[in-house]
Amino acid sequence: MTSPIRSPKPLHGMFTAVPPRYDFINHVITLGMDTGWRRKAAKTCLQEKITRFLDVGCGTGDLALAIARSSGTESEIIGLDYSDTMLEKAREKAWHLKLQNRVSFISGDASELPFEDGYFDCVGISFAFRNLTFQNPLGKSHLKEVARVLKPGGRYVIVESSQPENGVIRWFHHLYLKGFVGPAGQLLSGNKGAYRYLASSAAQYFMPSEVKEMLLKAGFSSVTYKPLFFGAAGIHVARR
Repeated sequence: MTSPIRSPKPLHGMFTAVPPRYDFINHVITLGMDTGWRRKAAKTCLQEKITRFLDVGCGTGDLALAIARSSGTESEIIGLDYSDTMLEKAREKAWHLKLQNRVSFISGDASELPFEDGYFDCVGISFAFRNLTFQNPLGKSHLKEVARVLKPGGRYVIVESSQPENGVIRWFHHLYLKGFVGPAGQLLSGNKGAYRYLASSAAQYFMPSEVKEMLLKAGFSSVTYKPLFFGAAGIHVARR
């Protein structure tokens, strides 16, 4: 596939034009499993004490809000995204959940994070890692920036669509992406380009071993992986 990424801010227009039912559509195309996967990622983040947490590419804020609900009140929790439309939805959720004093949502570029070196104990990302790394000319910058703002020993927790290791399961997974995810997303959102890209990029995305190698090359010392739903998604934990 020819990459759709050409601008200095890859995919910015796509995620600024977020459909009103963005979260609902995500629940539909994952058969409701995205909520549980994100909850598992939050639990993984909280396995070690968090003083400062960053949800990078936070979208509508679900991971940051999950951390805010479950972490101590002394923790500093920040969600960062370059889509103001997404951030507006995230702030609305925070107010609805009465967490507006527990989490801050700010506009920023993942390739130039506005934080000092070693600032965070943990950085999390939920279903935005593929967008930051797949056929993205800024992919290496994104990874280096996350490594930079993590303190030594800090963790980068990634929950993302993945490639099943089993070839048969992988074939059915790709069929599902192209036959259901793409068409359903397009139908429900009216945004053909966004959900065509989602299905295509997920089908072509890296194997877990390739993601691990990419993270190690970016300066992380170790990487673990846990598959979810037969490998259709997974959680990578990269240690700084």
